[in-house]
Amino acid sequence: MPANRSRTERWRESLRQVYERGGGLEVAVMRGPGDEGGAVDLVWRVRVLGLSEREIVVERPGALGRCVEVPPGTGMTCAMSIGQNRWMFASRVVRSTPGPRGSLVLAMPEGVERCPRRNFNRVSTVGLRLPQVECWPLLDPSSTAVAETANQSAMRAALSGGPHGAIDTIAAAALPVVGPVFPASLVNVGGGGAGLLISKEHAGAVDGTRLYWFRVHLTPELPLPLSMTGRVVHHHLDHEQNVAAGVAFEFALNPAHRDFVAEQIERFSARVSAASARRAA
Repeated sequence: MPANRSRTERWRESLRQVYERGGGLEVAVMRGPGDEGGAVDLVWRVRVLGLSEREIVVERPGALGRCVEVPPGTGMTCAMSIGQNRWMFASRVVRSTPGPRGSLVLAMPEGVERCPRRNFNRVSTVGLRLPQVECWPLLDPSSTAVAETANQSAMRAALSGGPHGAIDTIAAAALPVVGPVFPASLVNVGGGGAGLLISKEHAGAVDGTRLYWFRVHLTPELPLPLSMTGRVVHHHLDHEQNVAAGVAFEFALNPAHRDFVAEQIERFSARVSAASARRAA
């Protein structure tokens, strides 16, 4: 029997291995059939806190010091990885524990499915659509405060139904002094940072010694891209020579922007969770 097939059939052992090593799962609120098109999934990296025959206990998703509310009954798309092997499964929230160190209790799945190497975010039953990110190397970090303030003004105007022409003008100006842009995908978020996947064609653009300006597209819940500054703190090549990069968000030059970014992440998550809860009702 091939090793990967054997591991899939013994997936509970793999899950326990993740737990015993202090590892985590990637989880996202499950989208409905009507959410196709431009809708994307925000994936959270959460640590596994406990296991039983029927339940998986994980950290509550959160970013920048704020936990995200996920109501009981919400469908979840989950993934676990060991080395280059990755499995996905569907679950639902059974209950949650409030508080800053709260947890989510997920229903144990009946089975998992191994992801193909060339499409590691989709199997036959569930899938993830990763948000796209525009990345620029920052040439003048001091120019980010003005751009962040412009991003806040444009986002608030768009959320309040302001005139599109004025919003587009503000959004176009919301760019600091930067170098050439390159694309990435937002693999996951958690704590004070995120994971990005950058195609091998743009691998040379990754430099751990400098700051970057990011625009994250979280449609349709957020009408405009969410902009922020960050630094690549670690990176490595995957099996296809693409770059997997860990990014730490930076707010030292404009601390107030931290609350704005956290607020928009909460807004996105609340809207997706509410839609999922309505479908489950």
